[in-house]
This record gives sequence, structure tokens and C-alpha cells, in this order.
Amino acid sequence: MRSDDTGPAPSRAGEALSRIRPTPRALALIVLGFAPALLPAVADVDLWTLWPVFVGMTVLLMGWDLLGCPGARRVDVAVESPDRLYIGSHDPLVVCLGFLGGRHPLRLEVLPELNDLLETVPGQDVVLPPGESAEATFTLTPGRRGEGEVRALWMRWSGPLGLMRRAVRRPLGRTVPVVPDVRSVKDAAILAARSDAWSGLRQAKYVGEGSEFESLREFMPGLDPRTIDWKASARHHTLLSREFRAERDRPLIIALDTGHLMSKPVDGVPLLDRAINAGLHLAMVGLKVGDRVGLFAFDQQVRLARGPRPGIGHFPILLRDSASLEYSEAETNFTLGLMDLTSRLHRRSLVILLTDFVDTVTAELMVENVERLSKRHLVVMVTLRDPSLDAIADAAPDEVETLHRAVVSRDMIREREIVLRRLRRLGVLTIDAPPDGVSSQIIDRYLRIKRREMVG
Repeated sequence: MRSDDTGPAPSRAGEALSRIRPTPRALALIVLGFAPALLPAVADVDLWTLWPVFVGMTVLLMGWDLLGCPGARRVDVAVESPDRLYIGSHDPLVVCLGFLGGRHPLRLEVLPELNDLLETVPGQDVVLPPGESAEATFTLTPGRRGEGEVRALWMRWSGPLGLMRRAVRRPLGRTVPVVPDVRSVKDAAILAARSDAWSGLRQAKYVGEGSEFESLREFMPGLDPRTIDWKASARHHTLLSREFRAERDRPLIIALDTGHLMSKPVDGVPLLDRAINAGLHLAMVGLKVGDRVGLFAFDQQVRLARGPRPGIGHFPILLRDSASLEYSEAETNFTLGLMDLTSRLHRRSLVILLTDFVDTVTAELMVENVERLSKRHLVVMVTLRDPSLDAIADAAPDEVETLHRAVVSRDMIREREIVLRRLRRLGVLTIDAPPDGVSSQIIDRYLRIKRREMVG
């Protein structure tokens, strides 16, 4: 978090803008008092002086209320904003307000001005006792990656009678980058490092499995007798079994489709960002295990080609590369993208392809090129299923329109399953999961592939 004081002194973004306007209460007083003040003059000409008296009293009340309305320099502002925002998460924007002087508490409304990358937040009411401070906390929710902006802070408060209102725009000029949610990646890696799921993979040890000899251990009932090392047992006068480890240093390629279908938001987050987060989860696990991880992205052309490298120090590079991927409105060219990927891979690799499709017709070229890629490499095709599609298909058909939408949704689900079944027959491993649960399924599939040594 960072904190900057944007109080009475002008901020770097410019001077604070202050405006005074009558409140709805003042307008109501004028409108409602006009007729009663004019009626006596209509009934008797000698009573015309009542009208100027009413106007004068109204002006005096509004003037007195204006004098009692604190100026902008008497409200001190300090703002704490995040250094960065993570796609799919929520972070606080804290506004600290102080009232310098005055005899009565100041009631004001506070609202931050954000750019289109951040979701609109509702304003808040704050009460400031004289000489004291208070806080207003707003939730910043990014809709896409890019540069979020907290442009200014709007505040407004009224005088003691509520007839005049001061509106103040305090420029902030804060730019907050929106990046993939690396926090969840690190949390998942820490959790996985403490769980049994990593047993045999962080150190890559298995009893009687794998291809690389690791060590000897005492033979226990229930172990495979074929793992007994008879020569070592004879030397040590006890039965010893061999421990093996799964082969490491295998190429793992995370291939991201950045075409227009991946720009579709699901629960407020584009599918591409969901895919990036899942890919980063997998990259962290792959690097921890000891594999060499690379990143590839394409739509109508290749957008990124980062070759596989080992070591956890490679992860910040993958994070930076994935954060730089832009949203595209172009149709995905699977022929160009996957042929380019094939030409870059000189040994058998595990390719995790994160993409999406609509129906069997649009998926035809995708299937043909994935089949070609799978002849040389082990391919896991990951598709991100929209949960709302299942919800629409399962909705009770209480209206004709609901029934029509349910039929269309079920047809789309059926065509989706046809494509996935065809891919499985071609030897391609598939995962079709909602975005929230796709990371765990990808990692689980990856660990099973490692244990069975399906890449080698």
C-alpha cells in the first residue's frame, strides 16, 4: 500500500476544483414560499412589501448558510491505494479525511472517480467531528488487465441549514497496474508444497515407479517384490527395495489462445485472464517439480513465444510475459499458431492448450491442427466452460423464451461434448471445467502425467 497526502496543498495532478450550488432544500424553499409570499399582494396592493421581504429573507438565509459552509481547505485528505491490482480479486482504496476547525460535525459524501477499467463504486457518507478524522474504504475491482486509474476524489457537503452545497473535486492522478493474480499462484504453491500431492514430485521419489534410480529403503510388506535389490540386500543382510523418481527436466509448454472468444467475460473476468491465472498456477508447480516451462500465445498470429527454461527464477519472466498479453478481437488461426509451435519444439513435450470454442463447425480447424500436434507431443486441451450455460440449460421451462434458451444451451453443450469426444479418440487429453475449478484440474492431470511418465 502507498499513502500520499493530498490535503490543502495542490496535488501533482492539479488544483482542487470547488463549486457552490443551492441544494434541493433551497429550491424547495423558493418554490414553496413564492406563492404564500405573493398571495397577500394579490389580495391587497398595500401588502406588496411582503414579497421583497420574503426574497430578502431567503437571500439572507442562503448567504448565512454559505458563510457557515466550510471551505475546501478545511478538509484534509490522505489516500492509500494498492501498488497493483490483481485480476479477479478485490483490493481496498482507503480515504482518510480530517476536519480542520469548526464547531459542528461535518457531514460529507465521498466518491472516487475511476476509469473504465475499474468497476464503479457507490459513494459513502462520512461524519467528521471538529479536529478529528475518519476513514472511507472503497473496493477496487478490475474488469480487465491494463492500467487502472483513480483519477480524483469527489466530496460534497452542505452548510448548517442545508441550503447551500459545496462540491469539491480533488485530483489524485493515481495509476494502478492490473496484473494476473500472482497472489493466488503463490498461495497455491505454498499449500501444495505442504500437501501430500507433492509427495514424490518435489523430490520426485516413488517406490517402484519412475525411471531414474533415487535410493534404497527397507522393504516393507505391501511393496512390489520386483523392487527388491537382491545384491544390496545380500550386502546389508536385510531386504532392501529400490526407490525411483519420475524423470524431470521435461519441456512443459503452456499455450494460450488469445482470440476474440477468450475476451468474453465470465463472472466479470475475461476468459483469457482466467486462462492466464490457471497457466501461472501450472507453471509454478512445473518449475517446482523440476521441469522446463515455456509460454506460447497466439490468435491470428503468434503473440508470444517464450522457450522452456528450468528453475523457479524463470517464473517472474513468465508472469511479466503473460501480463503483457493484450485482448484481441481477431479470429484464432489454429493452423498458423500450432504449426509455429510445432516448429519450435525439437523434443517431445507436454503441451497444455487453454482455449475455447462454440460449436463443431468453428472447432473443425482446431481439431485438425491439435491432432497434428498430438502426433509428436502429448497434448492436454483445456476448455473453459461458462457456468451460466449449464444454468440456462437446467432452468425450469416456465416460459416459452426460457424453454427456447434451454434448448439452445443444451444443443451447444452437446456439440461441445462431440468435439471433446473426438479429441479424446485422437489421443488428446481433455479438461472441460468452469473457470473457478480449472486450475486444480490442470495441476492434478499434470501430476498424474508425471507419475506415469507419459511424456517420455
